[in-house]
Parts: sequence; C-alpha cells; structure tokens
Amino acid sequence: MRKVRWGVLGTADIARGQTIPGMQLAEHCELYAIAGRKMEKALKYQEEFGFQKAYGSYDELLADPEVEAVYIPLPNDLHCEWTIRALKAKKHVLCEKPLAISEAQAEEMFRAAEENGVLLMEAFAYLHSPFVQAVKAELDAGVIGEIRYLESAFLTGRRPDTDIRLRRETYGGSMYDLGCYCDSMALWMIGKEPDTVLATGYFSEKKIDLFTSALLVYQNGAVASLNCGMVLPDGRVDRLRIHGTKGEIISPVEFNQCGEISYTIIRNGRSETKTVTAPNNYALETEQLSRCVLYGEKPHVTKAFSLLTARVTDRILQAIGY
Repeated sequence: MRKVRWGVLGTADIARGQTIPGMQLAEHCELYAIAGRKMEKALKYQEEFGFQKAYGSYDELLADPEVEAVYIPLPNDLHCEWTIRALKAKKHVLCEKPLAISEAQAEEMFRAAEENGVLLMEAFAYLHSPFVQAVKAELDAGVIGEIRYLESAFLTGRRPDTDIRLRRETYGGSMYDLGCYCDSMALWMIGKEPDTVLATGYFSEKKIDLFTSALLVYQNGAVASLNCGMVLPDGRVDRLRIHGTKGEIISPVEFNQCGEISYTIIRNGRSETKTVTAPNNYALETEQLSRCVLYGEKPHVTKAFSLLTARVTDRILQAIGY
C-alpha cells in the first residue's frame, strides 16, 4: 500500500502525547523523519516511535527529498515561519492550531501553499470526529430548527508561568490555546461569520488572558457564547449546548474525545440520547491529509474555514485588548 512519508518538525508535548501516536494508527501514514532543535531529543523520539530518520535541525528535515508531508507542532509564534519554509520546500503541511496569530498571517501561509503547488491544513483534529459530524448532520437536517443559541466552553487548570502557553512572546493565553476550539466549534456548527463580536478578558500580570468570554451575535438573532480559561484548581470543563427553534442538543463531550460518545436531543419535553463511536481524532486528521496527497481528496478543514476562524479570533482578541 502506498503511504505518505511524514516528517515531524519539532518535539512538542502534543506531538509526543497525541499526534504521533495518532499517526501510528493512520493507514496511509509512514513515520519517516523527526527533527528537533537538539539531536539528542530527536533521537529519543526516533527510538520511541520508530522514525526512520532523526535530524538535529528543522532545515535538515526540510532538505530531505524523501519527506512528502510535514506536521508542525511548534509554538504559535513559529507556525507561520516554518510552515512557509516547509511549503517552499514542496512539502504538504499539517500545522497545529491555531494556524496563525492573525488572519493576515494565515493568508500569507495559504498563498505560499498555492504558489508551491502543495497542501496546507490546520490541525483541528476534533473536527474530523464522527461525533462532530453527527451533531452537524442533526443541525443541517433541521432536527432542532434554526439555531438561536450555542454555548461552547473549554476550561483547564492554571499552568505555571514558565509554560510556553503563558508567554506573551509566543502568543500564549487562553484564547489562542483553548478559545480556538470554542470559536471553531461555533463557526463550524452555525456556518457563517457573526455580524457582531463582543468580548472581555481577565489578564495576568504578564498580560496573558487567563480567561476570555465572547459573544458572537448574528443578524437573525442567533448568539454564540464562548468561554475559555486556565483558571480551574484542577481538571477541565468541556461543554456544548445548542438551542434551536424546535429543541436543543446537549453534550459534555471533551474536545478530541474518542470511544463511545453520546449527545442528547431534547424536543417537545422528550429526550433522546444517541451514541457515536469516535476513533482517534489525530489519526483521522493525518489519514485524511494523507488521502488528499495520494488520491486528491480536499482537506476537511478548508482554507476558507481557517481564514474565517482566524478572522473571528482577531476580532475577539481586539475586543479584549490582547
């Protein structure tokens, strides 16, 4: 079976804990090369996951003609630079979310992909889940009527100030790290850009938003409420509620949860719970982009959607004064 030879540009925690194990499950994905800033760490990843090659610099991996596609899990401030470098090296790219720190940056990245004849997809793994597809199908079928209110929340514990996700220079904070899940979920389900964006944020002394709350308001009266934060003493909160003119859909499912997942539809005072089996979302996203490379499928997370998400994120960040 033909497989895409993948390289991983960086040794971030999400790569080790989530994406690389997912890649190992993807049918058309070959773990070909790993690169780190230090050769020692790259060699550890090579031994742990079975990569064929290890490199002590990102440029060396990009110079390898055998690498066909690259996954980029680097800090937010490095996404644009290294994605464009990879695209110019004629590599297809799966870049971790948020794709860019602004819509303008995202446009530059997609322009580089088009100019070099390769694919770029934002790594919103959860959007590949059969659970998300099932809920979207219920909405498209009009099961709960027209959406009037959507609530999406993602909260986690407070991380140490030394954590890269709490550094201003790397564009950390709850909106970039967690809020991109919430606004992408709302935009995926509602399907269009809001007319008005209202938001407020609670900031640390280092000018990082520890909590952000936003309202996406639509001309037809629909409202999406988004809450993200790093404020819990422990654990996490994931929440999705969608109210329509004929009923509602409720689910406490975690973003990127796999296994047996349930959501409940409430109409006319009656509730119906449905269950969906969701495989590893990280396997689904790398498998899907691999099929795009091999068989001409279109990326599930499209350029238009990534630009929309980046644009709305820009509006939220501007509203909170980030």
